[in-house]
Amino acid sequence: MSDRSVFFVSDGTGITAETMGNSILAQFAIKPRHVRRPFIDTVDKAHQVVREINATGQREGKRPIVFTTLANDDVLAILMGCEAKVFDVIKTFVEPLEEEFNMKSNHRVGRFSDPSVDQEYNDRIDAINFALEHDDGQSSRSLDLADVVLVGVSRCGKTPTSLYLAMQHGIKAANVPLIPEDFDRGFLPSMLKPYKKKCFGLTIDPDRLSHIRNERRPGSKYAALENCRHEVAQAEAMMRREGIAWLSSTHKSIEEIATTILRDIRPDRLVY
Repeated sequence: MSDRSVFFVSDGTGITAETMGNSILAQFAIKPRHVRRPFIDTVDKAHQVVREINATGQREGKRPIVFTTLANDDVLAILMGCEAKVFDVIKTFVEPLEEEFNMKSNHRVGRFSDPSVDQEYNDRIDAINFALEHDDGQSSRSLDLADVVLVGVSRCGKTPTSLYLAMQHGIKAANVPLIPEDFDRGFLPSMLKPYKKKCFGLTIDPDRLSHIRNERRPGSKYAALENCRHEVAQAEAMMRREGIAWLSSTHKSIEEIATTILRDIRPDRLVY
């Protein structure tokens, strides 16, 4: 149970403050209570947050931690008066960069620009729609437009990885399951043959796979450990024969999996 609160205060969505804060907090063996307070873009809202932060500190007996990306100086000044340990991400990073670049930043409120004119945003939306349309081998239409096609046994992490690649990187990712019928035939699904160079495989520890499948279909042959061992072994053998690079999702986060895929399949997306 958490005994200390961490606030992420922003005049935008709070995603940047939360991402930065969580990256730092991950270095410590603690499980604090997370509180995101987005769209704090007026003096009145800042006062409300300060009252909440101070009340939390009094209740818990420990001063809260605050990560903030407030761009408005008046709003920030109010927050800095709270009874907490405040980390100003903009002051920490933006001001030194202003000095290095010899120019002032625009101190734009919020992380995102206008989505109606932001091509990067629209590309991500297109990629999300593509991932949903091509989830679990539902469609072979427009596979030539895919940046990557994920393959692997059912429930090894293909769908969440596809969506993460789309949402975070604008990567059009399809995913196709390798099923017992494919193993009986001894080759990849026919829909994948023209796009084998785009394929990247995921595998998983059979014990972990059995646990995941039992949550979905408990006591079934589909979830049985022996069957999971057989499917994983067959899938890995098939990917090895076909020359498809693959990695295990067992102990890797989606972020790590996605970065490996980008490095191996679309290294150009790591430079922008």
